[in-house]
Amino acid sequence: MIRITECPRDAMQGISVFIPTEKKIAYLQKLLSVGFSILDMGSFVSPKAIPQMADTAAVVEALDMTTTTTKLLVIVANTKGAEQAVQYDKISYIGFPFSISPTFQQKNTNATLEEAFQRIIELQNLVNQHNKQLQVYISMAFGNPYQDAWSMDILKYWLDKIIALGITNIALADTTGVANEASIQDIYTTIQQAYHSIPITAHLHSTPDTAADKIKAAIEAGCKSFDVAIKGFGGCPMAAHSLTGNIATEKLIHVLESKNIPYSLDKQAFEEAYDLSTTIFNTIIP
Repeated sequence: MIRITECPRDAMQGISVFIPTEKKIAYLQKLLSVGFSILDMGSFVSPKAIPQMADTAAVVEALDMTTTTTKLLVIVANTKGAEQAVQYDKISYIGFPFSISPTFQQKNTNATLEEAFQRIIELQNLVNQHNKQLQVYISMAFGNPYQDAWSMDILKYWLDKIIALGITNIALADTTGVANEASIQDIYTTIQQAYHSIPITAHLHSTPDTAADKIKAAIEAGCKSFDVAIKGFGGCPMAAHSLTGNIATEKLIHVLESKNIPYSLDKQAFEEAYDLSTTIFNTIIP
């Protein structure tokens, strides 16, 4: 069974026009009825850095979790944000972006790699105290546009250090869409062999025309967990790469169905959420 995380936070965060809180709540509430494993719904970061997510606390408070099995995830950039997030019983996962590109780590969280790794240690201790789980996103996991060194050995070095902390929720993020079918297959084949007991998620960014091929490459290499966003909106505003967005949820579903791979979503609820996404995106994005 493929694990699917829907990422409206990633889809919304780079939109400059503020989406009304009531619209976010209505959209997220509908997504909670679809049956996703996890809903990446907001972030506790500086509103100066990501203004779109300034209302995350209000959104969390308003969501009705009584009839869903979906777990909520929020992103933080430091311990201060995590200390806010762990106060909410509705939140199950705290996500932290850790880049193996030193340049991007500095741009994204204003920290060196070693400083960022120390934050991971602090966050793991904090979530353990509050009965939550830490999700680490290894960004620039497939390469980077900054000429920073990248290799499989570098990726495995940081994976080893993170897994040694007892962290089993890890996603490899192709932050600027530099991955291709060959690199995805090579990386996932290697890490599946090395870390076969940990379902390492694929958080791929892509242009629409290459998304299906990237999904197929990951699946063929053994990946069983994907981050996606309806209609493929989003991407990382800190990376400023306008051509790439998230893998579209509907594209993942199409690939799974074409390969007769089981997944657990309510199709009618998904169609309703897909239609409702128009009220969030189509009136804002040209």
